[in-house]
Amino acid sequence: MSSSPPDAALPAPLRHDRIVSLVEGASGLVRTATLAAALGTSEVTVRQDLTTLDQEARIRRVRGGAVRLGAGSRERPLEETAVEHQTAKAAIGRAAAALVRSGECVVLDVGTTPAAVAAALVAREDLDDVTVVTNSLTTALALEPAIPRFTVIVTGGTLRPLQHSLVAPFADAVLARVAADVVFLGGTGLDVEHGLTNVNLPETETKRRLADAAGRTVVVADGSKFGRAHIGIVRALEDIDVVVTAGAAADAVAPIRAAGVEVVVADGERHHDTAGRNDTA
Repeated sequence: MSSSPPDAALPAPLRHDRIVSLVEGASGLVRTATLAAALGTSEVTVRQDLTTLDQEARIRRVRGGAVRLGAGSRERPLEETAVEHQTAKAAIGRAAAALVRSGECVVLDVGTTPAAVAAALVAREDLDDVTVVTNSLTTALALEPAIPRFTVIVTGGTLRPLQHSLVAPFADAVLARVAADVVFLGGTGLDVEHGLTNVNLPETETKRRLADAAGRTVVVADGSKFGRAHIGIVRALEDIDVVVTAGAAADAVAPIRAAGVEVVVADGERHHDTAGRNDTA
């Protein structure tokens, strides 16, 4: 009985087509080890293939593997992303809010995951005398029920309707006068090489200013953000104190921890089995 040759015996062009097919069929990062196992070849060969495919603009190579070209590169409306990963975002919000103490000044970024932090802060009736600074109109309104326990400060600036956010010019005027205890930052990508990244440059610049206004940086990101890198670098990994996540695979979390960043997994760690499914550990 005849059988097809193993992937390892495939000529490079066919092997490249197979890699592109695997990457394009995935929802996020496809790791080098996963590709090597699927192809029956070495990780060294796969890395060489990924470099070639990246140069040919067929996929985008990132640290640890590859993502499909343009993956996550389109900025999406807040209302669209709000309905995604809701359980993970709620868990992240609760775990992040648990890091805040009465009397502190907190900076909250724009985005659906920082908005979940805002909701969890409001729900913490034990908190008092908390000042929250935000550049998000949506988040400011969500915090309103906590007044007068909370003081809510909106940065001002130029309105971006897609995210209901306030950016430069003028947003910096308030942030330059704030010395906050902690900032909770969102983004569209998180990986070891680039740190926290974002698809939109005006948002990215304001996120940097938000981080500069606080003594401690906490990134809030669900598992879909891991292993992705986008155009705007918000914060290098060495400048991030804590990452709070949920819905993240253990092999995605491990490189961040190995780089020295504390990672809080709000819903328990997950692993990938050989069939590529996500299971709760």
